[in-house]
Parts: sequence; structure tokens; C-alpha cells
Amino acid sequence: MIDREFILTSATGETAGESNAIELFLSLFLLVLAFFIVLVSISTLEEVKSTAVKDSLTSTFRTVIPPSTDPTEFTSKDGDVLAGQQFQEQVTGIFATTLQIAKIEVIQPGRLMRIKLPTNAMFVDGVSLVRPVAVPVLDRIVAVLSARPPGLRFDMEFVIGSHFTNGKSLPVVQTLEVERVGNLAREMFRRGVPPDSVSVGIQPGQSDEVTIWFFVRQNSENILDFKIKGSGDGTT
Repeated sequence: MIDREFILTSATGETAGESNAIELFLSLFLLVLAFFIVLVSISTLEEVKSTAVKDSLTSTFRTVIPPSTDPTEFTSKDGDVLAGQQFQEQVTGIFATTLQIAKIEVIQPGRLMRIKLPTNAMFVDGVSLVRPVAVPVLDRIVAVLSARPPGLRFDMEFVIGSHFTNGKSLPVVQTLEVERVGNLAREMFRRGVPPDSVSVGIQPGQSDEVTIWFFVRQNSENILDFKIKGSGDGTT
């Protein structure tokens, strides 16, 4: 008995198995190519994020790049807002993880935020000494205030409520409230905060609450004007 094997060949002389394998390979290749074409067509370019990443890399590797490509100041309004929002997120994290009793409000995203907390959360009862538990908070605040991106300035205004002395006049002598804000400013200066970033004062109100304002400003803007830009209610 004679065994016979039948092999189908195409017109070009290729076997059927070889032809099917090539066609399958080409089909898969075209399918992958079409998939990536679709991804590229539906993707969008985030200019703000791209700028932030580029400037971050440029600043990190500035020692190995030519002088002509040194990083320059941010001039993009969107870039400034992005940096301001990151600053606000850092400040929020400080108070949310350390002083959970703080009330945090973002008044203007990327520009202005306000934090309110009890006076005894920052100071020892009856004296001007900063509580030991609040010292790490000051250290972290100094760190974020000092991390200024090019072209921007981070400012903090710390105010404490005080009762009127005569009629509608705030105290001009050394009261406990005055001692407390002065002591807090000295503690932050000792920790290396930029001198033009911190302003302290008193305002009409209850002395059991402090208000902290955080600003993101352009370097071209005026320095802190506490009477005008404090809390808007007669801060001195």
C-alpha cells in the first residue's frame, strides 16, 4: 500500500499554511498600527503640564545644559495658577495632618486661602509661648514659603483677635495678643523664613481665634500691606 501526501500550493508556489501565516501577521500588524493611530488622534496636549514638566527638568539638570537654555521666569498665567494651587495643596496638607481642628478655605484657587483655628492650638494657655505641637507646623510652613518658583512670592499673614481698649481703638501697648504675634514672627524668622513673606498683627474680634492668610503674588506686586490686604475689616 502506497502512502500519498497531498500539499496545496498557491499560484506562486507557496503552501497554504505559509500564506495564511503571512496574512495573519500582516493583519495583526495593521490592527496594532490602527490602534495607535486612534490613540494619537484622540489625545490632547496639556500645555500647562508640559510647561511645568519642562521647567522642572530644566531646573534639575541646569548644570549640564548650555547657558542659552537656562530656565527663565514663569510668564504664563496658567503656570502661575498651577504653582499657586500646588502651594495651597501643600499648606492644606500641613494643617489637615497636624492640626485637624483648623478650618481651611480656598478663597481664590491658586491665589488666596484662609485658615482659622483656636488660639490655644498655637499658643500655651495664658502665655505667648508657641506650643511644642505647633513647632513642626511652623517648620513646614517656613519650608513651603521658602520654596518660591521663579517670578512668584508666597506670603503669610497671621492675625489674632483682640478687644477694643478705648472706644474703637485697638491696644497700642504690649498685650498678650501683641506678645503672641510677635513671638510667632520671631520663631519663624529664626527658622529661616524669607523676611518679606511674613506679616503679623491684631484685628477686632475674639482673642480665642487666629486667622492665617496665604497669598500667591507676582514678584512685581507690592510687598505686604497689612492694613489694606489683611482681613479686610480694619486689621492693623
